Amino acid sequence: MSRFFAGGSSDSETESSEEELYSESEEEKSEEELSEDEEESTEEDESEIESSDEDDGRGFLKAGAKGSASRFLRGEESDESDEDESKRVVKSAKDKRLEEIDAIIRTIENARKINDWVHISNEFDKLNKIIAKASQQGDTPKLYIKAIAELEDFMNETIKTEKDSKKKMNATNARALNSIKQRIKKNNRQYEHLIDKFRADPDGFLLEAEEVLEPVSQVKMRKGAEFEAAAAAIRLGAAATAEDTSDAAFSTIGRGGRTITITPESIFKQLRAILEARGKKNTDKAEQIRNMEKMLSVAATIYQKIRVLLVLIATRFDLTTSTASFMPVNQWKSAQEEIIKLLEILEENPLYVVQEDAEDIDEDEEEPVPKDSKPLKIFGSVISLVERLDDEFTRSLQNIDPHTPEYIDRLKEESVLYSTIIRSQVYFERAKLDPSVSRVLVRRLELLYYKPEQLILSVEKLAWSTLRDSLESEITRYSEDEDASQLINAICVKLYNQDNRLFRTRAMLCHVYHHALHNRYFHARDLLLMSHLQATIHTADISTQILYNRTLVQVGLCAFREGMISESQQALQEICGTGRVKELLAQGIQMQRYAQTSPEQEKIERQRQIPFHMHINLELLECVYLTSSMLLEIPFMAQSGSSPDAKKKTISKPFRRMLDYHERQVFTGPPENTRDHIMQASKALATGDWAKARELIRAIKIWDLIPGTDNIKQMLGEKIQDEGLRTYLFTYGQFYETLSIASLASMFDMSEGKATALVSKMISYNDVAAALDQKTNAIAFIPGVEYSRLQNLALALSDKAVQLIDSYKYR
Repeated sequence: MSRFFAGGSSDSETESSEEELYSESEEEKSEEELSEDEEESTEEDESEIESSDEDDGRGFLKAGAKGSASRFLRGEESDESDEDESKRVVKSAKDKRLEEIDAIIRTIENARKINDWVHISNEFDKLNKIIAKASQQGDTPKLYIKAIAELEDFMNETIKTEKDSKKKMNATNARALNSIKQRIKKNNRQYEHLIDKFRADPDGFLLEAEEVLEPVSQVKMRKGAEFEAAAAAIRLGAAATAEDTSDAAFSTIGRGGRTITITPESIFKQLRAILEARGKKNTDKAEQIRNMEKMLSVAATIYQKIRVLLVLIATRFDLTTSTASFMPVNQWKSAQEEIIKLLEILEENPLYVVQEDAEDIDEDEEEPVPKDSKPLKIFGSVISLVERLDDEFTRSLQNIDPHTPEYIDRLKEESVLYSTIIRSQVYFERAKLDPSVSRVLVRRLELLYYKPEQLILSVEKLAWSTLRDSLESEITRYSEDEDASQLINAICVKLYNQDNRLFRTRAMLCHVYHHALHNRYFHARDLLLMSHLQATIHTADISTQILYNRTLVQVGLCAFREGMISESQQALQEICGTGRVKELLAQGIQMQRYAQTSPEQEKIERQRQIPFHMHINLELLECVYLTSSMLLEIPFMAQSGSSPDAKKKTISKPFRRMLDYHERQVFTGPPENTRDHIMQASKALATGDWAKARELIRAIKIWDLIPGTDNIKQMLGEKIQDEGLRTYLFTYGQFYETLSIASLASMFDMSEGKATALVSKMISYNDVAAALDQKTNAIAFIPGVEYSRLQNLALALSDKAVQLIDSYKYR
């Protein structure tokens, strides 16, 4: 009968059952002669658990008294027994890491069985991260060698099977396979000799003796001894420094308490170790920089100083690994100072030349020195360091908020950068490194082309004042009476003669931009047309296309300032008519309505943005474009009249779209922004109210940003008068037989001679059917056939029918 139904049994039965259980346990003890308390408590627990199920509860109380029925009712004795039972197992970090590696390998093997390459790819990355840490503390585990060898074989087999199979794997799995394929091959190259050894004899490779683990106590003793040794080395180093301060050597404590002594003799060896560790994971670059700074102070020869500086500057630039961040300002300043120091050493010692095409020098045997007055060529690139310095400066301006004082403080350091560029240019000219001269001239030009003339002269004066009097450039000789345009022209002419097409293109665009900025429209236009860049700019890189767009916009603004409205509208139409002005000028990211932009593309777009101080005012650009379109579109609309083709032929579609939207508004209040002013002025001009249109255009406040605001407003007033007269004649000319020149001139507040000239021009271009009567000084309109709207539609229908018949005829 089950214990759960034993409630009806008598007390005697319960007692007898308990006695039988206890007697059995005593017999077992006597037979096995157990001496340990833990085994006794275990036997008692078993016997008491069986008796605790009786309904009368006496067995439960007995068990509780002995401390075995429930963990919650145990006393002190049971706690002591638990502590004895659950002994802790101490594992070393190596054992834990091996267990992690083994678990990941088993996961990869399970994923291989179901051909899940997505899971394999993720686990493979985890495995490599653990192995990178394990490799720093010892040899590579053999389990790992076996796993990557088998994984490579499985991958090759899968690729071969996939090619022969008709049923292809899904897209996600295929992408994961293609992604891991290159990573496995690249990773296995590092362990190629171990993999070959494993494949030659798998069993023998795995049975080789592994490193014997030390007991925990010995490990602790060994680590304590290492710590004491490191502390003793520090004390000895401090004592040695106190005794002899003239010693040139430095001692630093590296990883694991190892003492690193820096002496002039060990500089090349330590530099080689730093170069080998460059680009690897878990490399402390800050520590490397501190060590190289000490090397620079210890370096005794010129060659040592040059070698240390080249590696030190490059390592500082390595601190910025992400393209989304910029180099810390203090590190940038240190790099700039070290570049200046490098240039000073090279200027004072002309027999040492740093070149990109120099051969590697064996520094182990003896330190190289110039022989027979021949320059010693050292492998390196000064121009690459200068370019990286410029790039990091630009990147910092891209990431700093332009509306904060921090941006202004950072921008002030541009003069220091410009001075460094000039100094490097002078060195390259002296060393006759022509490719480097061209590259540094491009950098110098791109810091100058967008600046006004006065600012260029100030920057030049400040830069040359920081250089020594003995330094002078043959290409751009400095003089206080020099014109900024002459400096830009000298740099551009030098770049025009280079073989590099990119340098010539960028120099041409910068030259055109500079001419347009200083209101030399015809020079800029002729130079741009002669270059034929319009036909080939689409093949250039993105940054050059952005420079082309900026140049084209500046040419359009220059034409507007000179009063050439038609030329201005044509130049700006290509950029402003697209609706993507911000994006084309790299002055912001303009999100399209239905565009799907990935985070990576958006990140790349942000890296292309130009700094804020180089921006072209977009509101001014829009105002100029819409004003030019108004002065051309309103007379054209009046001339087209009710022709059905009038809506098809447009000069500016964006302007026409805004005007249609404005006319559909039920109520239009007073103008609030630039667009409202221009739209209401367009409406007034179309009805012949030129005075109101002139007031609205002159009331726009953005004109104050253009130099010579009064001249601009006066020019716009005259243009509005002229276009108002033309619009009036197009609109109301059909209602006149004759019109007096005097009354027309008084109507538009202009001289009779100017009114006569405008009318004569319209007659000569066949814009109006009229003739000038010199006797009466009036305009005689020739009556013509005016078609009604129905007749115009009928003519349009007949033209389309003829085209349709012709298209069928030639099929």
